[in-house]
Amino acid sequence: MISIKNNTISLHGRDISYIMTVGEHGDLLHFHFGKRLADREYSVPAKWSAWSPYAPEGHTLDNMPQEYPSYGYADLRPGAFSYTKGSMNGIAQLKFRGAEIKKGAASVPGMPCLHDGGAGAETVCITLADEEAGIEAVLAYTVFEEYNIIARSTVIRNISDSAVYLKSVYSSCLELAQKDREIIYFPGSWARERQLERCALKKGMRVNIANERGGSGHNMNPFAMIADKNSDESRGEVYSMSLIYSGNHSTNVMCAPNGSVRILQGINPDGFGWELEPGGEFASPQSVMCFSDNGFGGISRELGRLYRNKLCTSRWTHRERPILINNWEATYFDFDEEKLVTIAKKAKEAGIELFVMDDGWFGARNDDTKGLGDWTVNRQKLPSGLKGLAERINAEGMKFGLWIEPEMVNPDSELYREHPDWVIHVPYKTPAQSRQQLILDITRSEVRDYIIKSIKTVLSEGNIEYVKWDMNRPITDMPYPGYNHRYTLGLYEIAGALTSAFPDILFEGCAGGGGRFDPGMLYYFPQIWTSDNSDAAARLMIQYATSMGYPASAMGAHVTASPNHQNGRMTPLKTRADVAFAGAFGYELDITKMDGDEFEEIVKQTAFAKEIRKLVVEGDLYRLQSPFEGNHCTWEIVSPEKDEVFVMSCKIMTDTLCSEPFIRLEGIDESAVYTDTLSGKTYYGDELSRRGFMPEYDMKDFATVILHLKKN
Repeated sequence: MISIKNNTISLHGRDISYIMTVGEHGDLLHFHFGKRLADREYSVPAKWSAWSPYAPEGHTLDNMPQEYPSYGYADLRPGAFSYTKGSMNGIAQLKFRGAEIKKGAASVPGMPCLHDGGAGAETVCITLADEEAGIEAVLAYTVFEEYNIIARSTVIRNISDSAVYLKSVYSSCLELAQKDREIIYFPGSWARERQLERCALKKGMRVNIANERGGSGHNMNPFAMIADKNSDESRGEVYSMSLIYSGNHSTNVMCAPNGSVRILQGINPDGFGWELEPGGEFASPQSVMCFSDNGFGGISRELGRLYRNKLCTSRWTHRERPILINNWEATYFDFDEEKLVTIAKKAKEAGIELFVMDDGWFGARNDDTKGLGDWTVNRQKLPSGLKGLAERINAEGMKFGLWIEPEMVNPDSELYREHPDWVIHVPYKTPAQSRQQLILDITRSEVRDYIIKSIKTVLSEGNIEYVKWDMNRPITDMPYPGYNHRYTLGLYEIAGALTSAFPDILFEGCAGGGGRFDPGMLYYFPQIWTSDNSDAAARLMIQYATSMGYPASAMGAHVTASPNHQNGRMTPLKTRADVAFAGAFGYELDITKMDGDEFEEIVKQTAFAKEIRKLVVEGDLYRLQSPFEGNHCTWEIVSPEKDEVFVMSCKIMTDTLCSEPFIRLEGIDESAVYTDTLSGKTYYGDELSRRGFMPEYDMKDFATVILHLKKN
């Protein structure tokens, strides 16, 4: 998979090659990332570098494609790292010093990354150095024989005899030659996460896809694609970059005046800083670069398989997820033990398997102003305690789970009164509250120890089989540069300790909805609450765009009440379920108030969800109609064997004047005959693929049609 032939270093995945060369001046240059090339010697042509009167005489890198560029000497474009030494700016010219091939995937100390255990993966570690500047960079490239991805990370070392202050450290750099290209990225906000945006890359243009709010963020996801102009779901060359990181991030895209593109991905330099003493080193998070010549769909299916098989570590990753009901929108803080058991009993009758107790079960927690941080059960609400309540829920034939928010504290709490210094703050400012809560300073070992010990105690009190881990505010008052990275390392330590101590618990991540929906959290949590906005119409866009960079099995998707609690929209119960089927399915409503017909519909929905949940966990997702482009949304999940297919199609607004377009299915067996288990209709694979089917929608807004096809 990896070979070194004189000055050429080649990495070969399933269908791709990543090739770099050592130039005549010792610079590590990028030659190719894309469709597979033969394993031979290559060189970057000298004519690539146009002469410039503003570059150093005799040797310019200002137009050369580099693997890890530095700013200020022979290249005046933004570099992959920057530093200062004392009162001086750091100018470095990193030169090739050697390369070593290792079996297995690279690891990053203290951070999640892809794993392989030595089977089917190789890593090359390339050392670059500037001895005069006292800087060394070790670039790790991992390739998997069965995937079209390259995973990159970087270690910066101080090999001088004085301190170095790092101002920025990107994990990866990708240089693309001149071509008409577009950028696709995913901005948003609370309840509007990952709204797909697409625009042309024009000469001289710079786009920084970044977040500075403490976590990976509602406002910008650490995933982006660069595509050929007019690429679509199945056509065109597309490159993607995903950062396995849950803190402030940056994907910095620069289109040069000649049309070439440089993409840097890593920790956001804004608010970053890191001092390296002599001999010290700093490791960056891992960046995953993917290539597809089959459009966006090729990227999303590649990443979906990769994350399930080589990133997620939970025992639940490949298991069918239990159908849950969460009491939050049914009760909010106003509940007691009897109310919860009543909901669980009714949910069991509907075929639901897991009851989740949300916020309000601990401390003096009767609203969102108090109690966070006090992880002891509220006996006034729950006289049987967690152990007794779990036993009562289990006696009804249901699993039991609960909600926690371990990183937070209310000023009105016993923990804060005892340890007011444990919150993030700067000495001269009163820390800013959000949602009446402050953030625990998990860069401190005693705070991490408290969280781990207290949550371990909670999870040992009863038969708890599911945990929803929330984080409901941005991080403010960060006291010094680099703080956010230290916070993120602390988060990973806590998450690792708790998931390792309780490997059989199904953990779901959450951050005010989808505010930390990133590959770093997927390493620990096999599913993440996609958005607090559970409205089915809004979820069409949110889930559609999220699926471009993440597997369907990772998306928490619930049926909630109508009118919707977030935006007041009314949608049919059928639509709410049909949209939610393509994810980790559940309910978040007061099922005890459902009338006979609605309840019977839920019974049928849960039965169907059980039929397709293995498909959702294992299958490949295809997007067939985009809600960002028209009045329809359609997605499809196909089993690896192509013997089972789920299709959901929604007509968003009723329009009697328009005939419906035929929808062609993808990824199916064209020679097969399929039967829809829901209608009994028979379909031929070649017709479905080449002609398509026409959905028969009900005459109402947000009408949906679903198919569940099985090969005869």
